[in-house]
Amino acid sequence: MNEPEALTRTFEALPPTSGRSFAQTWWGQAWLKALQDTALDGEQLKKGRRHAREGAVGAVSVRPGRITAVVRDRDGTAYRSDVLFQELDEQDWERFLDVATDSAGHIAALLDRDMPPHLVEDAAAAGVELLPGIGDLEPECTCDAWDHCPHTAALCYQVARLLDQDPFVLLLMRGRGERRVLDELQLRSVARANPPATDRADEEQAAAVVRADETFAAAGILPPLPAPPPLPDEPGAPPSLDTGTDAAGGPDAAALEFLAADAAARAHRMLAQALAPGRAGQPQEHVLTRDEDAVRMAASVPGPVIAARLAAGTDRTRADLDLAVRAWRYGGAAGLAVLEEDFVPDDDQVSRAESALAAAWAAEPDRPRLRPAGPARWTVVGTGEQLRLGRDGNWWPFRKERGAWAPAGPASPDPAEALAGSSGEGA
Repeated sequence: MNEPEALTRTFEALPPTSGRSFAQTWWGQAWLKALQDTALDGEQLKKGRRHAREGAVGAVSVRPGRITAVVRDRDGTAYRSDVLFQELDEQDWERFLDVATDSAGHIAALLDRDMPPHLVEDAAAAGVELLPGIGDLEPECTCDAWDHCPHTAALCYQVARLLDQDPFVLLLMRGRGERRVLDELQLRSVARANPPATDRADEEQAAAVVRADETFAAAGILPPLPAPPPLPDEPGAPPSLDTGTDAAGGPDAAALEFLAADAAARAHRMLAQALAPGRAGQPQEHVLTRDEDAVRMAASVPGPVIAARLAAGTDRTRADLDLAVRAWRYGGAAGLAVLEEDFVPDDDQVSRAESALAAAWAAEPDRPRLRPAGPARWTVVGTGEQLRLGRDGNWWPFRKERGAWAPAGPASPDPAEALAGSSGEGA
């Protein structure tokens, strides 16, 4: 089953414009005509056009029944402006989809980001008004105007530019997103092209039996799978969610943008691994815990605000999170475990570790003096260095920094090599 479609689209603020009308398409012009017929004060519309041309309208959020943006006056004062638009009910949508399916040209035009006049006319004949009319664009603004003010007018002018680019914006305002509309049009088209079989045909089909050995034998003559798609050069850019004002009690837009960018980067990396030669049959990655994933995200340099939230969410101080990030960069989840877990090796592991330490510097006259500092830790006497044994048998170098033991380099199965790789600096 498909995931539910998000019913809010946010468009980045459009740049200033001059010397051109706001709507080039006939449906965009119809949108502006509804605004002009609805507003009682033409002077407010003129100010709104000027605001829109000067780029005073922020990111525009479009969802069923409502469009929203922050609009700034010339003195910098910001106002949240909304325009409400009546949604279609279920019966209206059924009639519209039936009308759209009646002509293949209607569907082809929509896919080409075009709104054919005949589709709008046919829908109107069926009792479904797609485009707004007089009084259909209801304004709301924090400037407390009761009619269209310069801010809601500016928002409508900018939306006309969005409608020019994509008529599905209009359908979203009417209540349904692009994916759902196209999916339902496809279902209706398939149903019309393949009417239900007769009862006799159903009986004949039910009586047909395919032997299991015949099905198995057919596997050898099936065509090969197509080649996998090429890997994109980089992850896709996340959407802009900043509308210029924080929703009361709502999620943090900056945090959501960071999570979206992080998810895109992980998906790109996983796809690259899946498409790499020889990946078939390779073991799956370690599934990160919530705490490990928070450190992983902090290692991507998300900025001080989000880093502080990650620290608080994992009950760490910022200094503790910095150490965890350093461990992650040296060795991922295994490096983090060596930093924060108290690993207690069994007798066999201790015996192998002591043998490895004895053999590591056997040929060197000035071997370091090691003193046990815990079940799986050995401190180099007279220095601020330490070796720790991981659960996988690897050795990890640490260095004393401001009274705390900090990861100092990558792991190695050879304790001498691990200690030699100790940098004493952050990764």
